[in-house]
Amino acid sequence: MPIWIDADACPKVVRDMLCRAAERTGIMLTFVSNHPIPLPASRHIKVIRVQAGFDRADQRIAEEIVAGELLITQDIPLAAEVVGLGATVITPRGDELNRDNITERLTLRNMQEELRGSGVSLGGPAPLDNKDKQKFGNALDRWLQQQPKP
Repeated sequence: MPIWIDADACPKVVRDMLCRAAERTGIMLTFVSNHPIPLPASRHIKVIRVQAGFDRADQRIAEEIVAGELLITQDIPLAAEVVGLGATVITPRGDELNRDNITERLTLRNMQEELRGSGVSLGGPAPLDNKDKQKFGNALDRWLQQQPKP
């Protein structure tokens, strides 16, 4: 099963971890973005570059991902869409999003959008810390271990 990456907002440290995992396991990575992303040359890495525009990368991912595949994204509406298709989602912070928790996450995200729209400053997310990196690595390893061996 390939891993899809919503690459426009994927932190470099997460990209690096994914690339190392692909070399170690032979799993295919597909990075989708609307701008160039620095990646190592590898037969396990595919890049899809979409035209600039709102949610173009998200649309491409949603059109191509299938049940059982993994998406790395922090975009909650995209996560909700692909979870509905039967895909698995892991955020760059290592949170696993699934049918059991995606509705709650989407509701929270929409509430925060409303607050921002009314002028409330919520600040941005904190930078990834070592705990986040470890949580992501553990979630990725769990997903990889569940995949059938070639």
